[in-house]
Amino acid sequence: MKVATGSTGDLAPIAAADIDPVMRAEHPDPFMVLGLHESDGRLVVRTLIPGAETVEVIDAEGGAVIGSLERVDAGGLFAGIIAGKKARFAYKLRARRGGDSWEVDDPYRFAPVLGALDEHLISEGAHLDLDRRLGAHQIVHEGVSGTHFAVWAPNAERVSVVGDFNAWDGRRHMMRRRGASGVFEIFAPGIGDGEAYKYEIRTSDGRLLLKADPVGFSAETPPKTASVVRDLSGLSEPDPDWVAGRAARHATTAPISIYEVHLGSWRRGDNNRYLSYRELAETLVPYVADMGFTHVELLPISEYPFDGSWGYQPTGLFAPTSRYGSPADFKALVDAFHAAGVAVILDWVPGHFPNDEHGLAGFDGTALYEHADPRRGFHPDWHTYIYNYGRREVANFLIANALYWPRVYGIDGLRVDAVASMLYLDYSREPGEWVPNVHGGRENIEAIAFLKRMNETIYGRIPGITTIAEESTAWPGVSQPTDAGGLGFGYKWNMGFMHDTLAYMRRDPVHRSYHHTDMTFGMMYAFSENFVLPLSHDEVVHGKGSLIGKMSGDDWQKFANLRAYYAFMWSYPGKKLLFMGGEFAQWREWNHDIGLDWHLTAEAPHRGVQALVRDLNRLYRELPALHRGDCRGGGFEWIDADAADQSAFYFVRYGEWGDPAVAVLANFTPVPHMGVRIGLPTPGRWRERINTDAHDYGGSGLGNAGGVETEPVDAHGRPQSARVTLPPLAVVILEQAP
Repeated sequence: MKVATGSTGDLAPIAAADIDPVMRAEHPDPFMVLGLHESDGRLVVRTLIPGAETVEVIDAEGGAVIGSLERVDAGGLFAGIIAGKKARFAYKLRARRGGDSWEVDDPYRFAPVLGALDEHLISEGAHLDLDRRLGAHQIVHEGVSGTHFAVWAPNAERVSVVGDFNAWDGRRHMMRRRGASGVFEIFAPGIGDGEAYKYEIRTSDGRLLLKADPVGFSAETPPKTASVVRDLSGLSEPDPDWVAGRAARHATTAPISIYEVHLGSWRRGDNNRYLSYRELAETLVPYVADMGFTHVELLPISEYPFDGSWGYQPTGLFAPTSRYGSPADFKALVDAFHAAGVAVILDWVPGHFPNDEHGLAGFDGTALYEHADPRRGFHPDWHTYIYNYGRREVANFLIANALYWPRVYGIDGLRVDAVASMLYLDYSREPGEWVPNVHGGRENIEAIAFLKRMNETIYGRIPGITTIAEESTAWPGVSQPTDAGGLGFGYKWNMGFMHDTLAYMRRDPVHRSYHHTDMTFGMMYAFSENFVLPLSHDEVVHGKGSLIGKMSGDDWQKFANLRAYYAFMWSYPGKKLLFMGGEFAQWREWNHDIGLDWHLTAEAPHRGVQALVRDLNRLYRELPALHRGDCRGGGFEWIDADAADQSAFYFVRYGEWGDPAVAVLANFTPVPHMGVRIGLPTPGRWRERINTDAHDYGGSGLGNAGGVETEPVDAHGRPQSARVTLPPLAVVILEQAP
């Protein structure tokens, strides 16, 4: 064996063949060379400290110098025999250069942190608590404080963790490969909270990649892209009382009214700066609660590099974006929502990921998370990569992430983005641009299995959680249990309702009678799924204008139409979702670079719409008939679905036995209908609970003086009826008096 000879004449055993690979960071097992080793019955220490002129070994317990190392390579490789020591011991290293000296703990002297069981579960794609083993964890290991790094990169030749702490030098913290598991790990002593880091990966074809941590818990503020060490152990545990009540909040019989929010543009601070998570806890939270929403849905907050993606191209699935603060700050926002009685839904993106160099694409030099074949692995609409759901480690990575947000941050639900793009192999593809499944069909069998397993797992592990699918096709059973052949989601967005009804509201009232079924057709399938009725961000971007801008007529008619539309939607079967700004009829299309136009709420028409939405939320929560039957056919009955000539719609909502019924009467013409006889299900007084034409909402004030009394006169096939005044472009909601 070739050795390096020190000036003392003592042999410092190191194979000559090891020197160059260590210095080039190409050694297949650096832990077999560096650190403390036994050689010919003696203890040998080898270390790489670039820039050092001399290195001494210090007893970590007593602090005494117990040996000096000789430089065996000018680049900073030192080695030496420790005389007088027969057994392994804890040590530190003192390096000197000129008049400067510094002490370091040698990362190569520490044993592995991961156990065999963790290694096995990760390699099998069966570790559902990946965030507890992979990523960066601040721990005390063998009596020393530092950070344990672990990453899955099975096809890498070498992985190092790099950062300012080692001058981004991949030779300093080369990681230990854990057998065939594909996991690399290292304990880095002295590294603590706030340190930026990446993984330097040497690929099998010799390329060097710099990658952010796939399981990193925080990241630098964009445009910087490194991961950041953060200690999550101090985050507060979810309130057990809140968790215990979560299932009731998500039941199909519960009132669910969701305020969809983009945190970066709800409101801005001075000089157009972002509000922090903690500032949002002081401003957004009380606003959502005051408006009566039961839930808030946050556009994706998993770290993302490009502001214009709104979070839908994430690179750090385990990291709440640092744009608004730290993980602890985000947890404080979630806790504030819960304290205000508002549940938190997170927009979650398992359908695709961007091709940014620091992200998951080609992570270890191969198509690790994505498909190698672009016909399956590349998304033509968004120019992103598609996860390989058939690879068990990748599916497990995503499911572990779905569990992470409710378990660590107390998230109450996940809205799963772009489910349709996952279900169909030919989504947005022309013939020849996609590969059929094993049966020759267009269904993505692997994605279907993934979605089912994800829902089964999260419902099985997280008490009271809900998942919501953004799915725009007629795929059957999206919100049905998996054991009944469904995908297992709790709810599905009703895109058909949104498209049809908005098309109707765009039309001049003179033409609406010819498109009456735009408003009635939805009842043909309203109970085929557990539906959420979404007026989401997608309807107010990319030139589509605002909701108020979609309404027909002059300004007065636009506001009246919007108020009537909201009342129709809030009384129609299905849970509710409204994107921010819609609640006060913002004229401008949403722009993610600036805050909402809050000054409009000082103007009467906008303030009136805002007051109506607040009252609709209150009424929706207060009256069981408006929410208990949202997802079952017995909760709805047409009084008259065929009044096309009047562009009118009359229906009844029912709750459970003994709940007062609610009659909803809509007039979508600018002409008031006076004394219209409406058949009602029970005799007596019916109180007027909402009239969208009320002065308080900006209307003309035409109404029914607080209610109507039935008479024993047949109408609409019912023995009892009442004469009702229907204001122009308005909805009247009547509640059966006790």
